[in-house]
Amino acid sequence: MTQLRQECLWEHLTPQPSSAAALASSISADACVIGGGITGLCAALQLLEQGKRVVVLESHQVGHGGSGRNVGLVNAGTWIRPDDVEATLGVKQGSRLNTLLGEAPAAVFALAERLGIQCQAHNQGTLHMAHNTAGVTDLQARHEQWSRRGAHVELLDGARCEEYCGTDKIAAALLDHRAGTINPMAYTQGLAAAVVRLGGQLFQHSPVQGLQRDGDGWLVKTAKGAVSAQKVVISTGAYTEGDWTDLQRNFFRGYYYQVASKPLSGAGADDVLRHGQGSWDTRTVLSSIRRDDAGRLLLGSLGRLDNKPAWFVRSWADRIQSHYFPKLGKVEWEMHWTGCIDFTPDHLMRLFEPAPGIVSVTGYNGRGNTTGTVIGKALADYLLTDSRDGLPIPFSPNKPVSGSALRTGFYETGFSLYHAGQCLRVVL
Repeated sequence: MTQLRQECLWEHLTPQPSSAAALASSISADACVIGGGITGLCAALQLLEQGKRVVVLESHQVGHGGSGRNVGLVNAGTWIRPDDVEATLGVKQGSRLNTLLGEAPAAVFALAERLGIQCQAHNQGTLHMAHNTAGVTDLQARHEQWSRRGAHVELLDGARCEEYCGTDKIAAALLDHRAGTINPMAYTQGLAAAVVRLGGQLFQHSPVQGLQRDGDGWLVKTAKGAVSAQKVVISTGAYTEGDWTDLQRNFFRGYYYQVASKPLSGAGADDVLRHGQGSWDTRTVLSSIRRDDAGRLLLGSLGRLDNKPAWFVRSWADRIQSHYFPKLGKVEWEMHWTGCIDFTPDHLMRLFEPAPGIVSVTGYNGRGNTTGTVIGKALADYLLTDSRDGLPIPFSPNKPVSGSALRTGFYETGFSLYHAGQCLRVVL
């Protein structure tokens, strides 16, 4: 039996380049970006391309957080339906956000191509798979709402649904032709390499310890250095650390795990997502399913596996695989990893301007690859122009999520019980 190790596949496939040094002196720049993930790096790129001096501070290594550890789905839109977005934000702002995020996959693929980022980028779409009758109703609503807005989406059923999904356990699937998949770590590292090529300064292993006024600008402090800058972008998301900012009070953390098999081959393997889409199902505690370029099967779900024994990991993965793809037979699981998501109660992100010259964002709710790409650019444009016209939604007041730690614990307990039920074949 293959040893199941706790390691992120994307890190395994994308070895870290020579580590950038930690900040060890006092320097100055036009802008300091806190967080070396997709949002921060896209903000840095936009600022650099407009001739600004930029410093990026990353507390660990580029891609350490959600930017490098996610499923790699390049999704359009938000977690919730577009009509619900407009009902929550109002028609004008909701429509603006729907349009921006509906076009966001194209922005990801175009940016990767322009910068020459090799990240297994595939624009074949994604599949949202209905696991029961209620799921079909949900997908029918999503299909109608996105079609009404001119999106290239298609509702599959019958033989065509089975052909695309590779399983007869799915009643219908929403094929979103706008979307696709990437290796998220390779994408993030490619963005970082572009920042450095354009003259940006990138410091890793440099967690921020303080942020204070410095004349008409800001002083960003680390353990061994400081950055003096006129503008600051805080883009740390679910991995926000330290008491220098209260950003983390505006979301609650959720976890998401993934399990990757050894590369699969043969007729049974070829049937699984044969047209190259990534997918996820309509369960409340959803399962994500995709392949990588080597033919591995990647399964994921809400919750943690980093605190579970290997037998639990294998049992869960076997259960999902045998339900959807029994023709594969026995699958050897190679690695598993867990990451964090910043959730908000309404599943919509928040933009903040805590003080003049500082902008931040949180609450991507698991849609960081696309949302981070376009929001990073939008925040940079705001800092360059002082015009809010380019922002998809207004800045939010600081309104902490009540009982965020309790929410995190409550959801994780529920997810763990649900997955235990799957392992015991009590639920699916």
